[in-house]
Amino acid sequence: MSNHSKAKEPLGDRRKFLLNMARGAGYAVIGGFVWSAYLDEAKASPLILRPPAAIKEEDFLKTCIKCGLCVEACPYDTLSLAKPGDHRPLGTPFFTPRKTACYMCEDIPCVPVCPSGALDESSVTKNGKLDINSAEMGLAIIDENNCIAFWGIQCDACYRACPIMGQAITVEYSKNERTGKHAFLKPVIHADACTGCGMCEHACVTEKASIFILPREVAMGKAGSHYIKGWDKKDEKRLKDAHAIHTTTSFSKRKAVDKLNGGLKGLLDE
Repeated sequence: MSNHSKAKEPLGDRRKFLLNMARGAGYAVIGGFVWSAYLDEAKASPLILRPPAAIKEEDFLKTCIKCGLCVEACPYDTLSLAKPGDHRPLGTPFFTPRKTACYMCEDIPCVPVCPSGALDESSVTKNGKLDINSAEMGLAIIDENNCIAFWGIQCDACYRACPIMGQAITVEYSKNERTGKHAFLKPVIHADACTGCGMCEHACVTEKASIFILPREVAMGKAGSHYIKGWDKKDEKRLKDAHAIHTTTSFSKRKAVDKLNGGLKGLLDE
């Protein structure tokens, strides 16, 4: 072998080494992106609807073992296990009412098969019997701007589709002042009866459903902790150690009659 060939060998080795380093770094970067995407997918939970009797979402994610038994037990293929691309916690059961609603099976077959307690059978049991009407999968919300019933067009598709007709959804009659001849037949949701089954959303006639199901904690408002329910003795106990804060201004020192007689000018002068 010539001296010229021997001189080339170290250079070739260095080139291979650098190429392998670059290749390895590239794999690491790609792997990082893939893992990051996986984590985002695993954590994402946008307005997800769970099977009947599901415990609170935070606890559900810790308790569900992703076995898929509830999905297999559903006779209507309502439930699905989240897969990559669904943007939901991977492997967990959910349903999309617009596609397939919950058909409110009386024996609720998806619940008793849950081995982990992620689906709490006791929450849908009354007097020792399963009661699907006790389920709280979500709550129906109406988009009044797009619901044609609010336009004055007669439509009761959601009302008719409701499994507990006349309880979860009722129809409110009111005069159409614009025409003076016709009536509005507006659907009204009753949160205490709605199970969030999604039959109404599935049946809605508008291209994008004007009635849709949201998780109850998203759909329902919550009063601030600084509000005290005076009619609730337990809630009123929170006032026990409370201390009143009195703010005094020159305006508050004046008598009520003087404030009224002062009018707007009196207020501006303050």
